[in-house]
Amino acid sequence: MRVKDLSKSDRPRERLLSSGAAALADRELLAVLLGSGFRGASALDLASQVIEQCGDLDALGRSDPHRLLTLRGIGPAKAARVSAAFHLARRAEARPERERITSTTDLAQACAPLLRGRAQECLVLVVCDTRGRLLRRTVMTQGDSERTVMPVRQVITEVLTSGGALFGLAHNHPGGSLEPSREDVEATIRLTEAAETVGLRLLDHVIITDTGWRRIPT
Repeated sequence: MRVKDLSKSDRPRERLLSSGAAALADRELLAVLLGSGFRGASALDLASQVIEQCGDLDALGRSDPHRLLTLRGIGPAKAARVSAAFHLARRAEARPERERITSTTDLAQACAPLLRGRAQECLVLVVCDTRGRLLRRTVMTQGDSERTVMPVRQVITEVLTSGGALFGLAHNHPGGSLEPSREDVEATIRLTEAAETVGLRLLDHVIITDTGWRRIPT
């Protein structure tokens, strides 16, 4: 049976998108990489044959792309995709542990380099995964010397599209005051409530100056 003849809920690519990669078996993940089979064999059939002929996933991951070309149904494009995928995984494992945000101090230290020394008030967003590992750090808005806006919807969208679960915010006060304004407190409350409605969690919102920082209470 061809993959396209399966119901949508049974197709590997559709299942990956709906349930996540962890829900797929090894041969299904490989089938997504291969994309297609050959006459008389679906992508799932080909994936099973490739794993069987290599011995196991570890051997497949160490296979030279030219060796993969000797397997029936594997052309240059498929061999290159498989080889590239395994090499990307190895590079990711070899990289140092991502910076983690586990406290308000961590958040302030992560944001300070982007905010100190600025003449305009700016808002920095830090996005983290469920373990607090840093996924993204970016300047969201830039205002004038007195204030910048809090784009609640834009912040939530940025966290979601970055694959985050936790996030923190920081903005600077160019004048040097660490005292939060009424608008700072109200904006933080609105953002906390908006995050909870979509299953996100605001770690903290801090004010940063050239000499210190302060958490905004809610």
